[in-house]
Amino acid sequence: MIRRGYLTGTVIGALWMVVVSVTVAVCMSFGTGDPFRPGILLSLLWGALAGGAFVFVGRNKLVQLGVAVVIAVVVLVGIGPMLTGMQAGITARVFGATALGIAIATSLAPILNEVVPGPLNRHEFEGAVIRFLTGFGYIFFTAIVLIPFYVMVMTSLKNQAELMQNPLDFSIDLSQGAALFRSYDELFTQFNFGTYMFNSFFISVLTVFITLAFAIPGAYAVARLRFRGQAAFSRSILLIYMVPMIVLALPIYIAFSMTGLRNSFWGIVMIYPVTTIPVALYMLQGYFRGLPAEVEEAGLMDGLSRLAVIWKITLPLSLPALASVSLYVFMIAWNEFLLAFMLLDDPSKFTLTRGIASLNSSEIPRQHLMAGSVIATVPIMALFLGLERFMTKGLTAGSVKG
Repeated sequence: MIRRGYLTGTVIGALWMVVVSVTVAVCMSFGTGDPFRPGILLSLLWGALAGGAFVFVGRNKLVQLGVAVVIAVVVLVGIGPMLTGMQAGITARVFGATALGIAIATSLAPILNEVVPGPLNRHEFEGAVIRFLTGFGYIFFTAIVLIPFYVMVMTSLKNQAELMQNPLDFSIDLSQGAALFRSYDELFTQFNFGTYMFNSFFISVLTVFITLAFAIPGAYAVARLRFRGQAAFSRSILLIYMVPMIVLALPIYIAFSMTGLRNSFWGIVMIYPVTTIPVALYMLQGYFRGLPAEVEEAGLMDGLSRLAVIWKITLPLSLPALASVSLYVFMIAWNEFLLAFMLLDDPSKFTLTRGIASLNSSEIPRQHLMAGSVIATVPIMALFLGLERFMTKGLTAGSVKG
């Protein structure tokens, strides 16, 4: 039976060893530049043995230490779940073997926490499977996010000679000191990236204000007022996203060229809100519907006008939604590329994404393109992390009693 503890432990142990060995091998290869690779068959073998040890012997600290030592030794000997090339240094090999041993011992034991050698009930079996899938999900999705960003950052810190010597070596020489950031310095001194960043910030902020100016009254009308066609309008808000932007690109280009709006800030500021107002309307009208109508009705009874109710009651209660929508709109405007690439030709008016595209040339070193990508990514990451707690704060708590 699959619910036998010894079978569950060995199967999960074998699969988990494959996951951990691949993860450690990739991290070691990226971090040191030496060739580390997982041995799939050996991972299945040693993972099954480690899982069996935890099931039959126990999961105390002594057993975990023994598993870690055994895995580290077999890796160093060359018959373990992770293999290294002959050119790998002894320090890197010892560190990699130790990391793999510790990782498998400390992570496999909690997964098999409720597994015993005999029959397992449904709760114990499903708990072990869920813990395995949860751990795999954390590693898989973290790798999807971090590996491209790591490669981007490490490439931006290299010089042309290092990239030509080994493009797949993503380790860095810290002894270079400030010279590591030469690409960033050259972007601002030679490629006018300071202007690109200011242009993107200016356009993004304007887009946020224009979007909120139209989306707030529109969303409030859909959520609170009664008028003919309200339901149809509410359902059709996002219909604009059924038309791909690439289909609209040519008409927009022709119209802006004929009206003289191409290659201007105001043309960009006019077209960006067209793409952001629908999603802002959709997000805000759903939030406004969730606010207690009794508070607004009390304001109306006290003599406030509808606009005063929106300004003094609805908007203060909606700050989390406004922050979330503002951040989302800012990100759309900051990262937008197609319209900026199509409408802007003057380098002094380039946005950041348009400026990065200009670096994609055989005449410009690849590390400059990666450095530009880092510059475009880090501000958005910092902004999101800074506003995350504010966006999730519930400001409506206690607004209505009884």
